[in-house]
Amino acid sequence: MLLSQEDLQAIWLTLKLASLVTVLLLIIATPIAWWLSQTHSPLKPFISAIVALPLVLPPTVLGFYLLLVMGPEGFIGQITNSLGLGLLPFTFAGLVFASLFYSLPFVVQPIQNAMLAMGKRPLEVAATLRASPIDQFFNVVLPLCKPGFISAAILGFAHTVGEFGVILMIGGNIPGETRVASVQIYDHVESLNYANAHALSLVLLVFSFIVLSAVYSLNRNIKPSIAGL
Repeated sequence: MLLSQEDLQAIWLTLKLASLVTVLLLIIATPIAWWLSQTHSPLKPFISAIVALPLVLPPTVLGFYLLLVMGPEGFIGQITNSLGLGLLPFTFAGLVFASLFYSLPFVVQPIQNAMLAMGKRPLEVAATLRASPIDQFFNVVLPLCKPGFISAAILGFAHTVGEFGVILMIGGNIPGETRVASVQIYDHVESLNYANAHALSLVLLVFSFIVLSAVYSLNRNIKPSIAGL
């Protein structure tokens, strides 16, 4: 069965959300991953736990606390209200903000692992050539860790596409504003419209398979490339 206009709208909104969140997460996650891969600070276990918390925390729990924080009595809600931006819950901006937290570990960890696999030697060699820390990062770290960044981008994008619990808690179910593909499937099932639910689910199933195949192919090539340095 062909996808309905509402299905196509939900897919477009999902791709828009996932693309924006992925770009923002790469910017946010890179310094976090670099610090975690280089530091020996006693705070490292606690920061690592905070970053990885969405991996084990039920999405509804995370969504509930984000809803409180972004509400009229919450810290972020008071800031957005004072800036004239209104409240974030039940808006597309609220979905972006919540998705940044929920997908953060899926972007930080691949980048951090790539930086750890790189080791210290490339940076030591660059330092002997009098490369500044900024030069070392952009000319040594980024090229060597490219597979990790690609894996992080793919996983962050795919995880955002598959969000449901946090999305439903923060965004609700507003057509064209917060109704993403996962919520659209939920609507189809609730209304016993299994044909449309099957069609949209099949799109996400094929997408997920392609994403996982790409990630496994990249991971297979990371170790040989690092080992050959």
